[in-house]
Formats: sequence, structure tokens, C-alpha cells
Amino acid sequence: MRWVAYMPLRGGSKSIPGKNIRPLAGAPLFAWSLQSAIDSGCFDEIWVGTDDAGIRAAVESRFEGRIRLFERSPETCTDEASTESALVEFARDIPFDVLCLVQATSPMTRATDFVAARDQFVDSKADSLVTAVRTKRFFWSPSGLPLNYDPAARPRRQDFAGSLIENGAFYFTRREVLDQQRCRLGGRITVYEMPAESVLEIDEPGDWARAEAMLEQRRARAATDRIGAIKALVIDVDGTLTDGGMYYGPDGEALKRFNTRDAMGLQRIREAGIRLCVMTQERSEAVHARMRKLNIDNYHPGVKDKLTRLREVAQGWGLPLEAIAYMGDDLNDLPCLANVGYAFCPQDALPQVRAVADCITGSRAGHGAVREACDLLLSRTVPGSEFDAAPKT
Repeated sequence: MRWVAYMPLRGGSKSIPGKNIRPLAGAPLFAWSLQSAIDSGCFDEIWVGTDDAGIRAAVESRFEGRIRLFERSPETCTDEASTESALVEFARDIPFDVLCLVQATSPMTRATDFVAARDQFVDSKADSLVTAVRTKRFFWSPSGLPLNYDPAARPRRQDFAGSLIENGAFYFTRREVLDQQRCRLGGRITVYEMPAESVLEIDEPGDWARAEAMLEQRRARAATDRIGAIKALVIDVDGTLTDGGMYYGPDGEALKRFNTRDAMGLQRIREAGIRLCVMTQERSEAVHARMRKLNIDNYHPGVKDKLTRLREVAQGWGLPLEAIAYMGDDLNDLPCLANVGYAFCPQDALPQVRAVADCITGSRAGHGAVREACDLLLSRTVPGSEFDAAPKT
């Protein structure tokens, strides 16, 4: 069985211009359900079909090497064209046994939904699968006919099974169904029930605000779970441990501003058994002196590729990146921040960094931001810690 996922995207959107690549809670709209499809491990290949150069560039930039691109014809990208026309076009060129249509407009889809739906599809020997959400509302036709209950025997809510609303998150279709019926649903159909929050589809501007709030809440809950598994902390220097200022005299750099509260935080981290590493792109005698003062031996100056060095440090510790927290403020910190278990940044970090951070401290760099991160880490990883801080965003 060859399982292939396909997300058709087009550039035109009248209700929300540029909708598919517009940032939603820190990531392009298309990235949410697409990332879940990748994380699920359900598919032999994952494709994005588009006619738009901007979408193509955005997908390649975010998912380089993990997503394949399909060139959609203009005929399948008009306002009048059906999604089925895009699926039939794709099926003419790409081999598969089961095709999963993934909808970018359903960002609440999780990787676990794909996994459970695939199991249900196989176990039920289905030909196609539709996703849905349960509702216990009573439905009526415009002509006044009840659709899902008997008004003469109105059930109590707790006794009412309700109805399932198609939420459009994703669909499974066997090739023979698509080839013969030219429709995503046919043959023996099974319905996979998803959580209530997944009923949200982004079609109008108001949907956008609701989805953003829901995704931010989900990310905060997930970050709280992840921080409890952290075993090590890696910290940038300039703009994180310092205020980013470089004070020069006639002989070159003379001073950098550090904060004594940060030093106490780092000391407490080590005393709690949390491993510590400091890395920086710069080579500075002032920083060397500060590291010696703090007795930090795991110090890496002059690092051009921080993610590669981070992986080397993690390997030396025998820890996965998911067990490491990283704190940084600038573009060269982004690869590390995106790959660790928990990402910190100071209040005055670049907007691109703030967008991916799990916790933005209330303090600026060089003014206690690192101490704040240390206290939060201790409160979530060390039983009995007197700190009980919450992420500030």
C-alpha cells in the first residue's frame, strides 16, 4: 500500500488575500496541518500542488527536502474549479494506493488525527474516509422538517447521540474510487471523529482571529509539558547574557555589560543538576573573563554554525535536543530555537525570534532576562523549588 498526502494550494483568495502563506500564530497557514502530516509518519510521500511562485517558495523554505511540489494547471486554480479537479489532475501523474487530501484551512489538525484515522480506515476496510465533529444541536430544514430528532420525543442532551458535521480537515480515498467516481468520497465510507475545536475552518477574517487564539493556547499547553522534561540549558551571549552593547576603547573592545542576577540564576541551574553551556559567535576577552569568573567550562566562542555545535554538545551529554532549552535573541539563534525542547528569548529579541519562542521574558537582555529563564526552568523541573514563575508573552 502506497500512502500519499496532497495539499492543493492556490494564490487567489478573495476573503483573506494571500491566506495560504499569511502568518498564523507564528507560522504560515499551510504549515500547521502540513507539519502534522509530516509528524504523523503515515505517508510515503507528501506533496503540495500550487500555481503560485510565492507559495512554492514559502513551502520550499519551510520544508526543504520533506515536501515535494506539484505544478497545478491554471484550470484547476480558478474560483469555479472544484477540489476534485485538482485531485484527478494529481492522480494522473503520481502513483498511490490511498490518497490523503490535506486541507490548509484546518490548522487544528494534529499528527495523532492522521494516525488514528489511518488505523480506522484500515481496520474498517473502507474505501474512503471523511473527518467530522460531533454536535448535539437539533437541525431543521428550511421547510420546517426536523432532520435529526423527533420533536414529539425530544431527547435529553445527555441521552442524545447528536450528529456528525463534516469539518473538512482531511480525507482518505482509494485510487479506484477517485479513478472511477472522480470524487474524494465513495464506496464504503468511514467517518473519523475529531475533537470539537477542529470544526473551525478558516474562510473569513473572523475565523483567523479565533484560530490564532486557539493555536496560541495549544502551544502554551504543549510548552508547559515540554519544559518539565528539560535537562540542560544552552545560552547565547551578546543580546542575551549582555545588553548587546559593545564598548570600545583605543585598543578595541574593552567592556561588556553583564547582570549579577543572571549569574546567580546560572549558579542555581548548575546546583540543581541542570547542565549548562554558553556559546557565542564572537570571540571576546571580556566574555572569556566572565566565563572564568562564573566557572563555566562548557563555553564555546567563535561558533559560526550554532545548530551543528549544539548537536555536538547534546551528543556529548547523551541528550536529545528535546531535553535541551536554548536562549537567544538574533537570527543566528533561530535554527537552535526551532529544534530544541524549549525556546527562551529576551523581551527585546528580534521579532522573528519572538515568533518562535515558547517564553519571552519580561526583562530585557542584560537586565535579568537569563535569571528569569533560569527561575522558570527551576520551577518546572526541580521539585520543591521556591520559584513558581509563568511564561511571559
